[in-house]
Amino acid sequence: MQFGLIESMCDPAHYLPLAQALESNGWDFSYVPDSICYPREANDDYPYNEDGTRAFLDGKPFLEPFSLVPAMAALTRRLEFCTDVLKVPIRQPVLLAKSVTTVAVMTGGRFRLGAGLSPWPEDFAATGTDWRSRGARLDQMIEILRGLMKGEYFEYHSEHYDIPALKLCPVPARPVPILIGGHSLPALRRAARLGDGWIAAGNDLDELANLLRSLRGLLRDAGRTEAGFELHLMPPMDAHDLDTARRLRDLGATHAILSPRNPYVEGDRPLAAKLDFVKRYADEVIAKL
Repeated sequence: MQFGLIESMCDPAHYLPLAQALESNGWDFSYVPDSICYPREANDDYPYNEDGTRAFLDGKPFLEPFSLVPAMAALTRRLEFCTDVLKVPIRQPVLLAKSVTTVAVMTGGRFRLGAGLSPWPEDFAATGTDWRSRGARLDQMIEILRGLMKGEYFEYHSEHYDIPALKLCPVPARPVPILIGGHSLPALRRAARLGDGWIAAGNDLDELANLLRSLRGLLRDAGRTEAGFELHLMPPMDAHDLDTARRLRDLGATHAILSPRNPYVEGDRPLAAKLDFVKRYADEVIAKL
């Protein structure tokens, strides 16, 4: 099992030293969140905190992932990166494919695309994209990304996208793995049908076990096995102990996602505290697992 850190809504100056600390302390991954804007008027219906409000996001810093990852990669040699998760259907597919392939080439293949939907119609309004067709367009964009990552002429025609024959250059030596995020049944079905893996947000471990049972059944229904299928699992944000790591491993996690704090309920912490967390977790958990 590999280990990665996710940090978000923090001082942008923290990312580069954190990436260096992760690499020097034996961590494997840095997970990068995605959020494009905060609308003045919005529906408060956020699935990842208790009261459903997203007022806490107002004024919180979010960096664009395809700019942030290369900056961290330039200061590291081994550390890998994954978006957690990118709001794919609000983007144009050819431009997204160009960003994905460029980052993969420039990082020497140290990049995975965590892909999902946005829970907010406002993101779609801001980018001039249709909310109602988001699921179908995510499925089709995964097909387009995989087609364009081959580096050969590729075309795609559907009710949502009409792409003439074209190719991208350069493309990475190996296609970028696409991990599907989300806990709903449609998200699990999408992961089982189309994903190279599944990426989970912070969950109670019993809830994770239930979701994994459903996902494994859907993989069987899709005629797939779990061989080579990555499971990037995140425990509750305050569960940083060796026992929790062992339980994640026993659930079948290929990757464990940890956070130095719960950004949904607490403010930013000093960089020194985060660096201490990185070293302490490496010493107390990673080295002993």
